[in-house]
Amino acid sequence: MTVIIDNTKKTAAGDGRGPVSAAEKARAKGDAKGGLYKPREPIYPKLVHGQWRRIKWALLILTLAIYYITPWIRWERPGALPDQAVLVDFTGRRFYFFWIQLWPQEVYFITGLLVMAALSLFLVTALFGRLWCGYACPQTVWTDLYIYVERLFEGDRNARMRLAAAPMSFDKFWRKGGKHLVWLGVAFGTGGAWIFYFHDAPTLIRDFWIGRAPMTAYVSCAVLTATTYVFAGHMREQVCTYMCPWPRIQGAMLDDHSLQVTYRADRGEPRGPHKKGQPWEGRGDCIDCNACVVACPMGIDIRNGPQLECINCGLCIDACDEIMVKVGRPKALIAYDTDAAVAARSCGQKPKHEYVRPRTAYYAVALVLVSGIMLWGFLNRSVLDIHALRDRNPTFVRLHDGSIRNAYTLKVANRGFEPVPAEIRFSGVPGAQLRTPGEPPQDIVKVVLPPNEVRAVRVFVTIPADSATDSSLPAAFDVRTPEAGARAKTVFLTGAPKSP
Repeated sequence: MTVIIDNTKKTAAGDGRGPVSAAEKARAKGDAKGGLYKPREPIYPKLVHGQWRRIKWALLILTLAIYYITPWIRWERPGALPDQAVLVDFTGRRFYFFWIQLWPQEVYFITGLLVMAALSLFLVTALFGRLWCGYACPQTVWTDLYIYVERLFEGDRNARMRLAAAPMSFDKFWRKGGKHLVWLGVAFGTGGAWIFYFHDAPTLIRDFWIGRAPMTAYVSCAVLTATTYVFAGHMREQVCTYMCPWPRIQGAMLDDHSLQVTYRADRGEPRGPHKKGQPWEGRGDCIDCNACVVACPMGIDIRNGPQLECINCGLCIDACDEIMVKVGRPKALIAYDTDAAVAARSCGQKPKHEYVRPRTAYYAVALVLVSGIMLWGFLNRSVLDIHALRDRNPTFVRLHDGSIRNAYTLKVANRGFEPVPAEIRFSGVPGAQLRTPGEPPQDIVKVVLPPNEVRAVRVFVTIPADSATDSSLPAAFDVRTPEAGARAKTVFLTGAPKSP
C-alpha cells in the first residue's frame, strides 16, 4: 500500500491551494473572528482624464445646477397664486410646473409620468446598459462631487492611501476635518434645496434661519443632510451594490446585444507586462497595468467580464486609453461594446450591432403608447370639473302640491387662472326646476367661478308629481362656460314604488 503525504503549506484560508488573494485573507480573518460579513474595504479611485470623464463632469454640473437653481425660477401667475415655477404646494393642494397646474384629482398624470420614466429607463438600459447609473443617478452625481472634494484636501489616489495609513497628526487632522466640513456643507445644501420645492423659496429661506419655518422643513432638511453625507461620503459603492434594486432588475433587460463597458478580450488576451522595444506578436494589447482597476469607483476589474457592481461610467475606458497611447497601441481596448460583437470578432466574423430587437421593440412600443395616452389626456384636459353630492337625510321632500324635491351640493372646480361666468343645468327628469337658497325657481343657475378654486353651490331640484315614474331617476348636472363644459351624473329619488 502506498501512502501519499501532502506537505503543501497551508494558506490563510486553510485550504492548501497555494497563494491566496488579499480579499481571501481578509475573508478568512473575518471568519476567524466570527463575523458574518466582510468589512468594507475603502476604494480610492484614481483621477483620469478623457472623453467620458469630461462627459461626467458636464452632466454633474448640469444636474446639480438644475437641482439647486430650479426652486428659484419665477413664473408669473395671476392673483395670489404662487409665482414659483416648480412647486409642490401641499397647503394649497396643487402641483405647479411652469404653465402646468395639476390638482389632487389629476394624480393619474403623475402616475403616467412615472410609467413613462420607467419605460424610458428600460429602453435605454436594453440598448446602452446602465447609463443612468453611471452618469445621472443622484448617488453617482453626489459621490463624484464628494470624491472631488476629497481630492482637493487629500490629493489623488496614492496620497489619500498614504494619509489614511499615516498616524494622526496636525496635517492629517486638518485635511480630514476640512473634508468632512465641506461634505456636511454640501449635504446641508442638498437637504436645503429639496425643501424649497415644497414651499416658496424666498419666504422659506428667511423663515428657516429665524426659526419660523414649518417643522416638516427642518426634519426633511435634517434627513436629507444625513443621508447625503452617509451615502455619498461613507457608503458610496455599497449603496449601488447592496441597497439599490436596479442592478438586479437590469439583468432582465440586458442581453448579448446591449452596449456596455466591455473589455475586448479578443484583442487584449493573452495579457502580460510589456517592455519598450519588445514585439507585440503572439500576445494581446493588455499589459496588465491595472490602470482600469484603480480608476474604477466601484473597485472592480472590468476584465473579468460583466459584473453586478459595474455602473458603466466609462472611467476605465479613459484610463486604458491613456495607457494605450503611451505604449503605442490603438485605443478602445476597453470600450462600449456588446458581448455578441466580441464573440463575433473572436471567431473572425464582422460584428453587427442589433438595436432593433424584440425587447427593445416592446419597450419602444409601450413607451409610445403610454406617451400618446398621456398627451391625448393632457390636450383634452378640461379646466372645469363638477361633482354632485345629494343630501342623504332627508333623501327627498314631498311638498304640499305633491311635487318632490331633492337637495344637492355641487362642487364646481375652475382650474383656470381667470374668473369665469358659468351656467348650471339639470337634465334627465321632465319638468325639473332649479332653485338656490333665497332665489325663485329657474331653469338655469348662473354663478361666477373664482380662479383656481372649488366653489360649493347649494341647489334644490323640484319635479312635478307625474314625473316620479320610478323610485330612482337617472339625471345629470351640466356646467358650461364660454369655453368649456363638464357633466356630473347623479340620481333623483322620489319615494315612489319601484317599477316592475
